[in-house]
Amino acid sequence: MAGGGRSANGWALALCAVVGFVLLRMVIDFVQRHPYWSALLVSLVVMAAATVGLLISKQRARERADQAQRDRLIAVTDTMSGPEFEQWFARILVASGFRNVTVCGGPGDRGADVLAIAPDGRRVVVQCKRQSPSNRVGSAAIQRFAGTCRVIHGGDICMLVTNSFFTAGDGIQIARQLNITLVDRDALEMWAWTGRPALGSIAGGGSH
Repeated sequence: MAGGGRSANGWALALCAVVGFVLLRMVIDFVQRHPYWSALLVSLVVMAAATVGLLISKQRARERADQAQRDRLIAVTDTMSGPEFEQWFARILVASGFRNVTVCGGPGDRGADVLAIAPDGRRVVVQCKRQSPSNRVGSAAIQRFAGTCRVIHGGDICMLVTNSFFTAGDGIQIARQLNITLVDRDALEMWAWTGRPALGSIAGGGSH
């Protein structure tokens, strides 16, 4: 049975080789008999390929522009899943001049959802918290992230980002003491709209 299969494959390959050889001879014969028509056909094919490539490039540019425009609105995050929110924030980072932006969130991420290099060369570690606007991020989440960002991931900038707010209390104080940048809904909305990152300070809105 196995030998029969190999034989069939061999005949199929031989047939393809013969057909390919015949087609090649036909093309060569046509070119030799009709050099001018051949040159015209080649020119038309090249022009058609270039036109299609240009149209595809323009379409992709329009799609990127439309996506960037949608990304500027914080309300789009309210219907996202957690992974979608990570991808959204990664696009915000890229648009803000961050390099080597990588989404790595998932099981076993140890608190690092997005990694990047800041415009000044510092390593950025981000944890994203996609919440309903009424569901705030508590101090426990801040403390867990503070325990992994620098020790596990070697972050120079440790950033906890949410489309909601942070609860008032010791979590915000811990973030200040450990230099954890908290980016809440208000700061995130401003960042997405202006393209100017909220780095180096605790974002406002945590005690709302």
